[in-house]
Amino acid sequence: MTELSRLRWRCRRGMRELDVVMVYYLDHHYDGASAQDQAAFRELIECQDPEILDFLTGRALPQGEALNRVVEVIRSGYRP
Repeated sequence: MTELSRLRWRCRRGMRELDVVMVYYLDHHYDGASAQDQAAFRELIECQDPEILDFLTGRALPQGEALNRVVEVIRSGYRP
């Protein structure tokens, strides 16, 4: 199993809406992201769904510059 396959599997969430935006980031931004931002994305997908949802809706701020950057890309970059 490749790293991207493992990440795609980890993007599967309990909430369909989170599945969609996490996979979108993986497909459209992950490869071009810096190593630091890739690590932050891997950190993000280890969070619980309510925490991710709070980050994406702006109810909570993620700790760390790279994690905040990834959340902002997800928030601003998803176009269905």
